[in-house]
Amino acid sequence: MSVQNTTVRRTPWWARIALVVVVLALLFFLLGRANLLPGLPNPFAERTKDRSGPVLLKSIQDMSRYEGASGNFEVVVDLQKDAKYLPDIVHGRRTLYVGAGSVNAYVDLGSVGADAVQVSKDRKTATVRLPHAALERPSLDPKHSYVVSQQRGFFDRVGDFFGNDTGSVQQLNVLASRKIEDAAQQTELAGRAETNTRSMLERLLTSLGFTQVTVTFGPPPSSSPSASPSASASPSHT
Repeated sequence: MSVQNTTVRRTPWWARIALVVVVLALLFFLLGRANLLPGLPNPFAERTKDRSGPVLLKSIQDMSRYEGASGNFEVVVDLQKDAKYLPDIVHGRRTLYVGAGSVNAYVDLGSVGADAVQVSKDRKTATVRLPHAALERPSLDPKHSYVVSQQRGFFDRVGDFFGNDTGSVQQLNVLASRKIEDAAQQTELAGRAETNTRSMLERLLTSLGFTQVTVTFGPPPSSSPSASPSASASPSHT
């Protein structure tokens, strides 16, 4: 009797069945991953199910703002975290993140008092004083904000495997929003909003029969100086 036949006879029947099942499962797995089973559905295909709860309305606020301008921004955030006494390959993280968002500039019309609008007796001349335009908080666009690359040390990879990285993503979003907000402050976005608001009011009041409209921005003056040429406008007579 050969050695091979002796080995087969000594192997329990249940072990041989288990071995056949494992081989068939492995073969089925490889064929399924390679899409070589056209007649059968892929058992390893992923499905996405949205199990989110219903949207809850937290509050409603009445808006009295005129959105005069909007700016679109994009910033590349290069954030690096490392340990003081360990090399980056052991413990450290460097992330390149592209943050895209917009900032709106508005004029708050709700704070305008009754004395901010002056109309002549013949209702041909109107003077309107409005507060300066302000900037809203940046609004990040999740569809166009993404991580470009990320380098992680050994312990960081282990930590990400057993946990989540939501804190790091949130920090990147906050940092990107802060940089976009600072950049918006350096632009002419507020000035553009005031210009567009002035044009809107000029067209509106002119359509109501006024022939001279003056729009100024800022707090009321202590005295009554004449408005500067840059802060007033006189539409043409129609």
